[in-house]
Amino acid sequence: MFLALLVTSCTSMTSTDNTIKPGNWRVALQHAEGKEITFIMEAEEKNGKTVLHLVNGEERILVDDIQQEGDSIKIGLHIFDADLIAKIDGDKMAGRFVKNDTPEPYSVPFTAEHGKENRFEASPAPATFDFGGRWEVMFTPRDGKPYKAIGEFKQDGNYATGTFLMDLGDYRYLEGQVAGNELKLSTFDGNHAYLFTATPDNDSTLTGHFYAGMKGYESWTAKRNPDAKLADANSLTFLKPGYETLSFTFPNLEGEQVSLSDDKYKGKVVIVQLLGSWCPNCMDETNFLAPYYDKNKDRGLEIIGLGFERSPEFEKAAPRLKKMQERLNVNYDLLVAGTSDKEAAAKALPALNHVLSFPTTIFIGRDGKVRKIHTGFSGPGTGKYYEEFVADFNKTMEELLAEK
Repeated sequence: MFLALLVTSCTSMTSTDNTIKPGNWRVALQHAEGKEITFIMEAEEKNGKTVLHLVNGEERILVDDIQQEGDSIKIGLHIFDADLIAKIDGDKMAGRFVKNDTPEPYSVPFTAEHGKENRFEASPAPATFDFGGRWEVMFTPRDGKPYKAIGEFKQDGNYATGTFLMDLGDYRYLEGQVAGNELKLSTFDGNHAYLFTATPDNDSTLTGHFYAGMKGYESWTAKRNPDAKLADANSLTFLKPGYETLSFTFPNLEGEQVSLSDDKYKGKVVIVQLLGSWCPNCMDETNFLAPYYDKNKDRGLEIIGLGFERSPEFEKAAPRLKKMQERLNVNYDLLVAGTSDKEAAAKALPALNHVLSFPTTIFIGRDGKVRKIHTGFSGPGTGKYYEEFVADFNKTMEELLAEK
């Protein structure tokens, strides 16, 4: 089936070596506006099997679902319902990045070359501007409302890393370079592909461009501001007047109905996590919550993940959540709660004033009352913001678990 997808892009290739060679592969996704969204993919042999890692700064995402047929490969992308499908010819491969859970066809052409370690220029011009520090950012979509963010960048000569933080989440690990006075940062996590570029207007302002996936585009501007802050993530989502508790009943991955009022959860501290298998910020939060649960479940803790998936069909949604559960070693309950539309999620949980973000995390005390709701998630790619989240989370949980 996946061979058919390559006919138009790869029929001219004559394969002489159809294996994925160990080492670095520089991958370039072709954005509709002629830009390349580049990233590095590492290949190695492990226990007689080829495995890959998607590399974004400090992050290395394991990708080990590789199917090969002749000179074609299909690379399943971690927890996501997406694939890299390509033909290999020695030091080169060409194919498409395909998402399988979108309502419209999603297919991005890409090429890859073995032995390339640089995301962008191999020999960039010396950096003439320092982008390091905190920036107050405004993104402006082509169609849509502008939104605020904070840019956090680090620069060491030509090498640059960073991220953008918003009230509802972050753009995770970004890596790239500064060549002359131009900043380029990119990332690919298996579901989202981003390229950010910027040049200075003066010492304290930037003008930039943001390219996403197949054809997404936004412009952005930034002002250097070491005091820039986000809204309080614990104040954005709350219970409607008259509500103190949460109630729901949804099927688990085996189709059995599970309710918050079940005996399993009575008298325990419960974290309700609104998530989706398609959501990289949810992946980050789950990577934090899963080991926390394993360590603290004997103290009277339960976690329930409410999955809001792309497909409304249980037969499609449940396997996607199951894949996430297995790959991230999740030992708490995951339920199929609805679709990834935020308004639909709010209707599924009518006690909430709204659902602004996936993930959203609801803390419930032993008395069954909602004590706190945290909107979004600042993941490990945000550095000290993640550390602040962890400290606040631990403080909240220690207080709740100590209650009788």
